[in-house]
Formats: sequence, structure tokens, C-alpha cells
Amino acid sequence: MSVKAIRPGYHGDMKDSVDKFHGQQLLGIGWDQHLMYATPLCVPLPPQMPFGALVEQVLPALFGQHPQFAQIDWSRVQWLRAGQPFEPALDQSLADNGLAHKSVLRFRTPELAGLYGVGF
Repeated sequence: MSVKAIRPGYHGDMKDSVDKFHGQQLLGIGWDQHLMYATPLCVPLPPQMPFGALVEQVLPALFGQHPQFAQIDWSRVQWLRAGQPFEPALDQSLADNGLAHKSVLRFRTPELAGLYGVGF
């Protein structure tokens, strides 16, 4: 990532580089059209975690309080990695699914348009 510094020759220490997270990596996760969560949630996760564990364990902990979460048909979810559609392999790791430190993962639930239909 490029940095535009105020002073020429400035070299700062990145405070959020992967080496600072003790074997974990930051992953931003957003649920499109569900404005109860205004921005992607950023969580530290091990890169070797299977994608299926993300769906079964992490996402319920992050988004489970939303009234529509229990209604998600996971077979119809549309996944986006860095803004591009992709089909995750549930039995493969986050790293094997192309999710690296500070990646952004979004998911869309076509049958659910946000709380009270207010999704965009």
C-alpha cells in the first residue's frame, strides 16, 4: 500500500503489519445491505482456519444478533473477495481461498434485503 507523507523521505513503522498479530491476520467481513453493521467488521483470524469454520463459528458470533441472520440460506449466498465474486472452498483454509492479511470479504444474501427491507 502506498503512503503519501507530508515530509519527503518519511519512513514510518507500520503498526498493523501481519507480524504484529501473533500468527493471525486481519480480515474485514461485511454483510451487504444490512445496515445494522455500517462497515465491515475487522477480526484477527488464523490463515489456516477452514472457510467452513468461518461460516459456522465466526459469522454467527459477529452477525448472529441480526434478526435476519438465522434466515440465511447459505447455499444462495454470494461471496465477494476484494470486490470480485468468488466461490469459496469450505474445506480449504482462508489463505487457500485467497484471503490474506487485511483482505475484505463481503457476502450478499439475495433473499434478504436488510432489516425491514431498507437495504440498498
